[in-house]
Amino acid sequence: MKLVQSGWYAGTALSMLVSLSPAHAQSVDAAADVVSDEEIVVSGSRIQREGFDAPTPTTVIGEAELALGNRPSIAQVLNDAPQFRATSTPSTTPGNTSSGVSTADMRGLGSVRTLTLLNGHRFAGANDLNIVPQSLVKRIDVVTGGASAAWGSGAVAGVVNIILDDDFDGWRMGVQSGISSRGDAARYGADIAWGTDFAGGRGHFMVAGEYMNERGALSRDDRPNLVAGLFQRADGKLELVRDPNSTQLYNGGSILSTAGAPRNLVFNPDGNIVAFPLGSVTNGVTTIGGGGQNIFDYVAVSTPYERINGFARASYDITDTLKIWANFSYHRMSADYSFFPETPAAVIMPDNAFLTQANRDQLGAAGVTGPFLLGRVLDDVGADRVMTFEYSRRNLEGAIGLNGSFGEGWTYGAYYNHGEIRLNQGLNNQRIKSRFNNGVDAVLVGNTPTCRINTDASTANDDPNCVPINLFGNGSISDAAAAWAFGGSQLIYTIKLDAAGASVSGQPFSTWAGPVDIAFGTDVRWEKQVTNYVDPLSLAGALGTLNSSATNGSFNVKEAFAEVNVPLVDITDTLKLEINGAARYSDYSTSGGIWSWKTGGTLRVVNDLLLRAVYSRDIRSPSINEYFLTRSTNIGTVLDPFRGQNGTVQNNVFVYGGGNINLTPEISHTLTLGGSYSPSFASGLRLSVDYYDIDIDNVITTVTANDLLKQCFANAPNDDTCGGVIIREANGTIGSITNTYRNLANYRTQGIDIEASYRMQLSDGNLSFRVLANHVFNLKINGADVSGYVGGDTAFSTPKWRGTGTIAFDNDSFGANLRIRYVDGGLDRPLTVINNVPVEIVNNKVGSRTYVDLGAQFKAGPFTLFGNVNNLFDRDPPITPYTSPNFDVIGRYISGGVKLSF
Repeated sequence: MKLVQSGWYAGTALSMLVSLSPAHAQSVDAAADVVSDEEIVVSGSRIQREGFDAPTPTTVIGEAELALGNRPSIAQVLNDAPQFRATSTPSTTPGNTSSGVSTADMRGLGSVRTLTLLNGHRFAGANDLNIVPQSLVKRIDVVTGGASAAWGSGAVAGVVNIILDDDFDGWRMGVQSGISSRGDAARYGADIAWGTDFAGGRGHFMVAGEYMNERGALSRDDRPNLVAGLFQRADGKLELVRDPNSTQLYNGGSILSTAGAPRNLVFNPDGNIVAFPLGSVTNGVTTIGGGGQNIFDYVAVSTPYERINGFARASYDITDTLKIWANFSYHRMSADYSFFPETPAAVIMPDNAFLTQANRDQLGAAGVTGPFLLGRVLDDVGADRVMTFEYSRRNLEGAIGLNGSFGEGWTYGAYYNHGEIRLNQGLNNQRIKSRFNNGVDAVLVGNTPTCRINTDASTANDDPNCVPINLFGNGSISDAAAAWAFGGSQLIYTIKLDAAGASVSGQPFSTWAGPVDIAFGTDVRWEKQVTNYVDPLSLAGALGTLNSSATNGSFNVKEAFAEVNVPLVDITDTLKLEINGAARYSDYSTSGGIWSWKTGGTLRVVNDLLLRAVYSRDIRSPSINEYFLTRSTNIGTVLDPFRGQNGTVQNNVFVYGGGNINLTPEISHTLTLGGSYSPSFASGLRLSVDYYDIDIDNVITTVTANDLLKQCFANAPNDDTCGGVIIREANGTIGSITNTYRNLANYRTQGIDIEASYRMQLSDGNLSFRVLANHVFNLKINGADVSGYVGGDTAFSTPKWRGTGTIAFDNDSFGANLRIRYVDGGLDRPLTVINNVPVEIVNNKVGSRTYVDLGAQFKAGPFTLFGNVNNLFDRDPPITPYTSPNFDVIGRYISGGVKLSF
């Protein structure tokens, strides 16, 4: 077997793990004992050298690992590994405008700090791994450490390099489907690929297509732990409870004082006033159970989507030393589904046209003699009933490049890539605020409901088209009122990436211990965001929830890099010592020049033991989204610290995100120490341990809405708008919070990765064992350790321990695997501090979860029939107010299909 390192520079690959069977990985040296006449390409460095071991651990996920669990996207495959956190998937973004996106988030540092590459190149779709066609993926190289000197900005936590099967020959096709044990989250898909040589073997061409349709889990009825929230008890303590419902909001209308205090009176569907159907316990603004509504009653568990991928590649050997290649890809992802209802508090005047005399009598008896507020859950508007989110993301990508060699052992490579992501999204069935308010304020004129603004000829803002709106009772809003007072936002924008690079590597001379390797080159890229369309209602700021806005901007970066590897000691079969260094200078049009660098080394002792160390300075410039992201919308539950000693729990608060053009780059320092042991006396056994310490200054991120409120109160306790960040309603409650990207002071994490694997022959097949584990010592945001907080509402929530263990058997006719995934428990969230007094959460402790997955494959000629069961014992997630990036929220999931290869 020949070991070759590719022409793409990283300077960070270490004792690469090569997947040879399901759930199995081993060192390159050990792999040589098993596989022969197969070229293994180490994509972690542009330095080319047989047997090179660089200091930063690199793990390879092969085709067998990609098939475990039959995950629908590459990001969800990575999320099964302990080093990754499921920050953004269809199951963690069900109620916001990033729905359906799947990203890779190493170390829980945020997906923007994990650089994703395709065949060693930057590509426009790196922020959504749904773009990559899984049927053509050969393996995934995961560099678990800082690598900015290698790849440039973004490689703070590490690098995910997706390697395609460029030499695929023949046909490959398959169909699959799956469904949860609750009868939802159904999916079905198909893929096909074809590859062939031409021009007498000098050229190669391949093409692939992929289709996936996920129907989503749209109801939480069968998952009561996901309809939950914080409840403030009479003693001031907080409690996580199932089914907390607002008494300030009701889908027929909840009658409130002008200050927003509930009167525990609501409107029935027939328009009559009855007592609020309270639950078992009520604290004034929230009741547990009963007949009220929780906004999460309407939010999907996982979002539906339809995905189409296409890919084509051609390569041609112009000479024996020069190859030219070109790639083209197409991706489209779309969905249209219910979002959540709007929840306005409307002012109702005593002479409202739709208040019956019986209504007025009941209100008078209850002491309501003047205007009052009506808290309404608008789940009865038009045909859609609630707001609906509709999006279509399209990615077109093309790349061209060449690879070649010259002289004695010198190689070079160059490429150019252009990609465009065009996103068309809309949030429909929103209130048009002025029309809604005018329509609600209706009076009787000759027994005919009429908008008040049309009752006085002297009124300057008469609207002859105004349609009166009856809010009293669910189902009371007429179709004409819905058509007039409700509309949608639409935003179309395009993100463009142009990237180019060139590199040269070789061995200019030798020392007493062997040849010195060098690599050098340059990278340039241009990123741009252009707004193509914004709807007129949004431009006028007319909508009640999300007004789209035009955001345009661009930046570019020019870079130069160099790497050197110097052997110092090489005593055959006894001792081998090498040191490695790399540096990169990046000149950003937005922030100027900045250096990144790394230094490290490896020490191999009697072939079996490898010790490694690396220290690096890494950087991350703000991304195009962080600079120019248009307004995004989320909903959440917050604790308002400006309202009394214990604050006030408030549900259904809109939280608006967006970009910030004043951001500056992050600077990180990373230390990695570790080693691996592959004993010669036990072929197939490999053990490794690696410690990491990542310290980032000037972090670019967002905090949770609750953390933002706490910071606002700490810095300006007398300004309950926090300088305009908080928008309050007329009754003083929070209407919305603006929470954009910011440079935070410091972000630091320390932890350890552990791996053990073993492979052996058994009868006519192979039996393999593999255990991966990650332990987080601490994960600090501005000095506050959030490791061990595992709730979905905690920023960067990260379990102390995560691990996976797999046993797999495989031969020519049958394969089976058993996988166990462990997620540590901890606390749901830190204690909330109000006026320097910590408020206790009485059931803050979250138990651990262990998931069992099963898979089997039956092979007959070119056909493979496969089936999988994930979360076999249907372990429920913890009680959570929204969703969870750490725990399985779908439950038991069964999938299967058939593949054909020839």
